[in-house]
Amino acid sequence: MSKPNDFPVIDADAHVLETERTWDYLEPSEKKYRPQLYSTPGNPREYWVIDGKICGFRFPTLGERELKRMTEQRGRNVETPRDASEMRDVELRLKHMDELGLDIQVLHNTLWIEQVSQRPEIEAALCRSWNQWLGDIWRQSKGRLRWSCVVPAMLMDESVEQMTIAKQNGAVAVCLRPLDEERRQLADPYYYPLYEAAVKLDMAIAVHIANGNRDYCDLYRFSPASAVPMFRVPTVVSCFTYLMSELPQLFPKLRWGFIEASAEWIPWIYREVEIRYRAAGKEFSKDLFHENNVFVTCQTNDDIPYILNFSGENSLVIGTDYGHTDSASELDAITEFNRLEGISPIVKERILFHNPKALYAL
Repeated sequence: MSKPNDFPVIDADAHVLETERTWDYLEPSEKKYRPQLYSTPGNPREYWVIDGKICGFRFPTLGERELKRMTEQRGRNVETPRDASEMRDVELRLKHMDELGLDIQVLHNTLWIEQVSQRPEIEAALCRSWNQWLGDIWRQSKGRLRWSCVVPAMLMDESVEQMTIAKQNGAVAVCLRPLDEERRQLADPYYYPLYEAAVKLDMAIAVHIANGNRDYCDLYRFSPASAVPMFRVPTVVSCFTYLMSELPQLFPKLRWGFIEASAEWIPWIYREVEIRYRAAGKEFSKDLFHENNVFVTCQTNDDIPYILNFSGENSLVIGTDYGHTDSASELDAITEFNRLEGISPIVKERILFHNPKALYAL
């Protein structure tokens, strides 16, 4: 396949699906914490059981025929080879990236979308194993597969230590949830040591749609389209909270990526911040997001020409959500984005290359 762009293309939101092999890096004393897969007859969905509790699901293992049918139904390509999604075959993943016109993917986790464990020592062990697994994947990829590390937020010293090791092994960001196990938001001073470490290590904060607060998740778990209030809305609110907080002044070099919540909310947050800044007598910049080091993943079904009026050209990135089959997944996102009208070639190059390069310091 001929490369459609004459510059490198960075997929700012791709995934890796955890497998049994993910936990092979547990220390001998931690083997007792090893997650187990659970399923019921006739149900393609599998669940991870950790410390006797169901703590997350695996995306269904679908065959080629099922993936093709899903692609046709949704009008978006979600056909990923299983061995590539699960990183059983890194070379196959790289070959598929070549076919999709992708030079680099930044990988995010699948399991940590909700609370993994109420016991800090268990989460610390699982984070350590996951991060070592991704470090091995990075080495096999010859640098084309970068990643955001997971950290046990209930143990701040341990989180900083794992960040430092992850940085040495290809990590470019720290993946945090908008709400944590203790109902803390990301503007809480509790997180300041982690932010200081991220600045020192030149790592971004990746706020990927998720929610570590089980009570909040249970409140919406059985609502229609539950993923929106459970995961997407808290991600958007965390961006608003960040912009209204003292964090931009305290950590002016820290970069923030708000991942997989689309970008249609940007005009709303822009207006809300403007109103409150002016009411408080604070100076408001029209380049709000760029000046505060905020990056947001857009989707090809967003009204990107309109959004650019508020985001500016330096704050949008785009991803494929590779490996997942939900509403944000679109393997052909780069091809479809290149076809969009109303966006100049210069701005397209910024969204596909320069902006994600800046976000992840690649």
